[in-house]
Amino acid sequence: MIDTPADLAARAGRQHVVVIGGGIGGLVAARECAKVGMSVTLLEAADELGGSIRTVELDDIRLDVGAESFATRGGHVAELIDDLDISGRVVAPGGGGAWLTGIPGTPDAPLPVGGILGIPANPFQDDVRRIIGWSGAWRAYLDRMRPPLTIGHAQSLGKLVASRMGARVRDRLVAPVTAGVYSAHPDDVDMDAAAPGLNAALTRTGSLSGGVAALRDEQQQAREGKAPGSAVQGLSGGMGLLVDALRADLGSYGVDIRTGVRVTGLARDGEGWLVTAEAAAEPDAATDAATDAESDADEPSTTEEIAATAVIVATPEPVAHELLSGIVDGLGAPGPAPEIELVTLVLDAPALDAAPRGSGVLTVPGSRVAKALTHSTAKWPWLRTAAGDRHVVRVSFGTQGEAAATASLSDDEAARLALDEASGMLGVRLEPHQLRASYRARYTQAQPSSVIGAAERRRAVRAAIAKVDGLAVVGAWVAGTGLAQVVPDAVAEGDRLRHALLWD
Repeated sequence: MIDTPADLAARAGRQHVVVIGGGIGGLVAARECAKVGMSVTLLEAADELGGSIRTVELDDIRLDVGAESFATRGGHVAELIDDLDISGRVVAPGGGGAWLTGIPGTPDAPLPVGGILGIPANPFQDDVRRIIGWSGAWRAYLDRMRPPLTIGHAQSLGKLVASRMGARVRDRLVAPVTAGVYSAHPDDVDMDAAAPGLNAALTRTGSLSGGVAALRDEQQQAREGKAPGSAVQGLSGGMGLLVDALRADLGSYGVDIRTGVRVTGLARDGEGWLVTAEAAAEPDAATDAATDAESDADEPSTTEEIAATAVIVATPEPVAHELLSGIVDGLGAPGPAPEIELVTLVLDAPALDAAPRGSGVLTVPGSRVAKALTHSTAKWPWLRTAAGDRHVVRVSFGTQGEAAATASLSDDEAARLALDEASGMLGVRLEPHQLRASYRARYTQAQPSSVIGAAERRRAVRAAIAKVDGLAVVGAWVAGTGLAQVVPDAVAEGDRLRHALLWD
């Protein structure tokens, strides 16, 4: 018997999906279920939705203090933005390329052009030689004389670069890029994941530098005939507009969104689920003063048990493992989850008007306590207009296997350290009196998708999750970092879950 639309609508109406976590993955997965008429409740422990997307008002400027852009590859994020009717706010970055700082014995310099992940096609190119020196250039040239990889292929990006082109290319060119992009050392980066096609191009051309040149030519040919565009884009007014649009869209579908609600337990209840959630109690006027005097740990709370036919876990990996322990077999141990801190500074600094370091700075690992800096008002024209004569810079701390230098500092101390680091990275002395405002944000970063073993680990997690009826998991730790991976993964998982609920 063929199901009629009325049959499917009735079946969907009997489903209650609880989404745990209000980052982009959770919001998108909730949307997929709500679109077919399912009842959806979304619970977010923080007071705001968005996860790694966070937009605040700082010194009367609305700006991003978390994710500030999205990769355009695949077109998945652009499709979502178009569906939400905010495509008119999409903007491309400006402000020129990035610089490198902390180069041993060498002044700061622009990141060379024409390479892939910092690997040069021509080691004698002036902007490359300026960073690796003549000895580094001649060592890199030996790559042309070494036999190609004819059996198998290299997995570690860093080890391949060092063996073929030398340690200077790896440490001075590749490491700053992988630290800034993946928060990882190049030795830990999977070459096939980070630079698809480069292994094959190396074998075909006989050298790594030749492979870089060939792959760039292929990429250029693939782009011919297509409209030019940036590899990343943002939203005028901040990426928080995407969160706002998703929340409004979910509201139109009747999704029950609750913030400030922490899920403390998850258990099977027959064929369904029981979600235990805890929310801060609303104090009445008579107890306001007493409540304000209590610590966070002592704040009164209410506990609720919510029945669901299905659950979508959209939390960071440590929380997901706590909730799913004992429910999912073969989930494995949690992966590394470093805490990354971003300190955003609003400055009165006319010396930055000329954008002395382009759109930002990457550091040679070990040279500074900060790993990267973004000159946001140079990178994003819309923000430059909003800021007027002020400048916004973001300083990033922390990486895989290394705690953020700001972790144990107070907010004021973190701002002072960020100001000192920004001075050194931008080559402009910034004084404390020039600091108009600051904002410190801390994020738990998922293991980068390009780290060796990450793809296999994600596949194993997916297989384990799929064996549990009525359960889906979304987010960067299972999809890979970045909206370009999180969004299509959340769409696919939402579709898988709703298909199972309606047809299986």
